[in-house]
Amino acid sequence: MTTNLTLHHCPNSRSTGVLALLEELHVPYDLHVMNMKKKENREAAYLAINPMGKVPAIEHDGALVTEQVAIYTYLADLFPDAQLAPALGDPLRGPYLRWMAFYGSCFEPALIDRWLKREVPDKATTGYGSFDDVFNTLLAQLAKGPYLLGARFTALDVLWGTALGWMDMFGLLPKRSEIGEYVKRVHSRPAIIAAQAKDAALAAAQEE
Repeated sequence: MTTNLTLHHCPNSRSTGVLALLEELHVPYDLHVMNMKKKENREAAYLAINPMGKVPAIEHDGALVTEQVAIYTYLADLFPDAQLAPALGDPLRGPYLRWMAFYGSCFEPALIDRWLKREVPDKATTGYGSFDDVFNTLLAQLAKGPYLLGARFTALDVLWGTALGWMDMFGLLPKRSEIGEYVKRVHSRPAIIAAQAKDAALAAAQEE
């Protein structure tokens, strides 16, 4: 099937979360699959699409969208019938955007600092403070549960649930029950299970 929406994807990468979001949205899409181990995402054909050579990236009606937070926000707003994003005027819209931005602008940078053992000499020199700051802020929100916006499941939870699952699997995070229970809750959704199965099959095919 040819659609006007394409996901540029490498299995077992950040784009797996966007694959899960597309499954949650129940919309038709095309997959352009590349083998990251063979550096196909660094070849000229893809660099002409995204000069950074990164995934995920989506193309929709001729528009290119890169960066995880932008993609999740764009897709959830593009398909409002799925109700994965609070609309403008909804009291949850502000918190929804807050936690979208918090992932890309605070959590991942702080996590990378921790992973690289890169000390932040003065919290005032960073936009996010420290890993402990952002981690404890996230834990406090997850403790309210069951999802980041309380009872309502949104695209936020696809982003955070899939990302935290990877981080926890590779031991990048302190072990906390709030995270383990949240990841289990998100990963139990049928669409997430279907996306993970699809991604695993694509990864297996690349190994053959």
